[in-house]
Amino acid sequence: MHSKRLTLTALAALATTLIFGVAHAQQSSKPFRVGVLVNQGASVNGKPNPQIESLRAGMAQLGYVEGTNVIFEPHYPEGKLERLTEFAAELAAAGVDVIVAYGGPPTSAARKATSIIPIVVALVADPVAIGVAATLARPGGNITGVTNHDTELAPQHMALLKEMLPRLARITILSDPNIPGADASGLAPIERANAAAARAAGLTPQVLKVGSPNPDLEGAFRAMASENSEALVVLEVPSVFTIAKRVAETGVARRMPTMVWGGQGEAGALMSYGTSFTATYPRVPIYVDRILKGAKPAETAFEVVSKRELVINLKTARELGLTVPPELLKRAHQVIE
Repeated sequence: MHSKRLTLTALAALATTLIFGVAHAQQSSKPFRVGVLVNQGASVNGKPNPQIESLRAGMAQLGYVEGTNVIFEPHYPEGKLERLTEFAAELAAAGVDVIVAYGGPPTSAARKATSIIPIVVALVADPVAIGVAATLARPGGNITGVTNHDTELAPQHMALLKEMLPRLARITILSDPNIPGADASGLAPIERANAAAARAAGLTPQVLKVGSPNPDLEGAFRAMASENSEALVVLEVPSVFTIAKRVAETGVARRMPTMVWGGQGEAGALMSYGTSFTATYPRVPIYVDRILKGAKPAETAFEVVSKRELVINLKTARELGLTVPPELLKRAHQVIE
């Protein structure tokens, strides 16, 4: 009798295991849904959005087949960043498995929309400063990802410009009004860091902000002139992300030496320095894969990608009537003739 009970118990346990196994298999057979928020549109400079394309390619390399075991749900604000709040709420309500957010405004929108759905972010200058993570090592919430945050970048931008322009005294920092984390002064962490670096270098900073989708560059350059600004540092922010060439060209026309972020050396600015924003793209699919396989964002450390490169444009220097110091040229990773 006792043996019969054991057999029945074992059979019940086996049946339960099979039921849960079938349920799990059915759940696993459903494709993962990956929501994506970006700052730009479906195309950037006439080409498919590079962030979405990089995510798709990276996920494919990890064995995900679009339409079979993964479905991407990208949302494009086309520069109208106020729409990100609506898009993030839609993704949260739809119950996607993970949200990927490229940039500060998409990250802020996703964060407000959900504290439960995992969020993987990139192109966020300082996740801790804007409250996205408790620490980079242990974020502590539902957000993790990749950052090219570089605490030494702002001071080095100022030092490079002073080396190029020894008499430099006044500088403009060009940013975006939609960057999250502004304090009572109205400045976001990245803006405060650059202004502080300028003052530490003995420079008087002016912070100007231009908004999307139609940044008023002419108005900004008039404001620079009114403050007798002598050089321009362009921050890695959404409103100027796709118009770096236009900014550089306007700088040359207004005889304003311009420093842009890493990866924008071909834009035509006098100098480009830092880690290319595109360097973070290949790491995002890896984080998405980890989350889909069960990793908890709270315990998944942010990865810091850092590969500083200096590009100097001699053509632009000539147009500005500047002579680049030989020692500075020697340190350049690329010199554009």
